[in-house]
Amino acid sequence: MATAEQDGVSVTTRKAVTREQMRNVDGLLLLDKPRGITSNTALQRVRRLFRARKAGHTGSLDPLADGMLPLCFGQATKVSGYLLDADKSYRAVASWGTKTDTGDADGAVIATISNNMLDRDTLEAALAQFRGPIEQIPPMYSALKRDGQRLYKLAREGKEVPRDPRTVNVFELEVEEYDPHLPVLRVRCSKGTYIRTLIEDIAEAAGTLGHVANLRRIAVHPFRECQMVTLKSLEVAAEVGTPSLDAHLVPVDEAIADWPAVQLAEQEAYYLRHGHPVVAGRYTEMGLVRLYDQNDRFIGIGEVLPDNRVAPRRLFATIIPGK
Repeated sequence: MATAEQDGVSVTTRKAVTREQMRNVDGLLLLDKPRGITSNTALQRVRRLFRARKAGHTGSLDPLADGMLPLCFGQATKVSGYLLDADKSYRAVASWGTKTDTGDADGAVIATISNNMLDRDTLEAALAQFRGPIEQIPPMYSALKRDGQRLYKLAREGKEVPRDPRTVNVFELEVEEYDPHLPVLRVRCSKGTYIRTLIEDIAEAAGTLGHVANLRRIAVHPFRECQMVTLKSLEVAAEVGTPSLDAHLVPVDEAIADWPAVQLAEQEAYYLRHGHPVVAGRYTEMGLVRLYDQNDRFIGIGEVLPDNRVAPRRLFATIIPGK
């Protein structure tokens, strides 16, 4: 094992893992992605540490950004879509007076203005315009596709194409630390919200230019900042042993912990596993639910039907961590 510098981050290099050494891993990992690497690079490093056969991430973070990147291993990939749809929270440092081609500090400066500071009242008045449902035009430096090509690839070629505005929802937008040049803003928003675009639009509303100087994702609902684990901590755990590493995994059902739970008797669980809706109680609302068998094991996602039966929607094999 050796230490090297890669993408501006200290990296512990390890011997390659052969296919025979890979294992089934089931669970979520709330990685504190470091700044300076892509989400996929972070995923592959963690996957090698766990020797996981199947893994994916939910909701990419730009190389500039750090913070929560939920990684899904094995059967946890079945809930990844729900995490993609979840509300996200960010801590963003805004820089006034300068606009970049990417909307963040990694981009080239394309415009400047002498008004490079905002007083508290002006900033608060601008923020008030961006709470609730708003429309955003996605930036060219994004992973959206146009005619089969990623927008960021077109942007790197110096091309700009029309983009349709999209409605997003900003649930919270507050000043966490006021500074006339570099305020720290806290944002909780719906999926698909571009913080870079939000900062640019706030700056325009306040009569200046702006870009994101620093960005940290602090939460992906229902998970919190304190649940994150760093790459360094995982490397240390891997040296201790597999059980130490697996202790950082979060159970799959915690991704949907705010859904109603349905407890099934042994016979109900049997029929539901074979694709049949079952009567398992009385419910006041239709919709998706968490399913548990007679031994309190999470077995998947169901849906309450209009006739009050529960139908299977996404079932899981019995999860035995590390097997």
